[in-house]
Amino acid sequence: MTSEHPEIRPGQSIELLKQLHILTRDGKLNQDSRRKLKQVYHLYQFIEPLLAEALAARADIQLVDHGAGKSYLGFILYDLFFRHQAPAGRIHGIETREELVMSSRRLADKLGFSAGMRFQHLSVADSISSERLPAHIDVVTALHACNTATDDAIHFALARQARFIVLVPCCQAEVAAALRRNKQQALAQPIAELWRHPIHTREFGSHVTNVLRCLQLESHGYQVSVTELVGWEHSMKNELIIASQKGAPRRQAAERLRVLLETLGLQELAPRFFTGA
Repeated sequence: MTSEHPEIRPGQSIELLKQLHILTRDGKLNQDSRRKLKQVYHLYQFIEPLLAEALAARADIQLVDHGAGKSYLGFILYDLFFRHQAPAGRIHGIETREELVMSSRRLADKLGFSAGMRFQHLSVADSISSERLPAHIDVVTALHACNTATDDAIHFALARQARFIVLVPCCQAEVAAALRRNKQQALAQPIAELWRHPIHTREFGSHVTNVLRCLQLESHGYQVSVTELVGWEHSMKNELIIASQKGAPRRQAAERLRVLLETLGLQELAPRFFTGA
């Protein structure tokens, strides 16, 4: 198969690629599936170095994927990395829709992946205190976990002292709603022109949400990088946040987080961004 399609990496599960609709049922690649395969590899290139670094420290690495949906990300990571390089490790998919959890379990059984993959019917918020998940987690991912589910994934990662966090946020409405509620009072200051118009309220709120998340992570000792995840799953929400635990909490980042919340009139959201501090 790999000789017929040099784009496919040696050892990849052909059946998985069919299930993900990257290969057609008869094992063919068309232009659309080539684009999907390129997207898969593009995402993987960001996460693979983190897994390799975690593996250097411990063989039984644990990854939790929040808002897993159909667990495409988990299956890709297991097939490309865990199956060959970290057989003692495990991927945990967290999803609120029970039918998707059951479907992922069936697919893992079908592919022979069930030894290293677990799927839990939980909300991201409930997973924070769940005993179904290991006490120590190496990598936390949350791709397109809507609105505050991304923040819950951050809280989970902080509670489990995750070494690495990979986020692609989406549907960020909470900060925009707070800006909207406080707009009349805020307009006394020129800075409020940044979000006076409704479309700016929405877009500025989305941007500010991720800025606040980055400061939150930095305040807990993470080194944060922000880049663009080009073309992933046709999404307009294309921001990729990668955080690596590097040391002690940083008071300067926490102070900047506090000042920014006050400057924008968002003090009511402080408990969300200072959780775990």
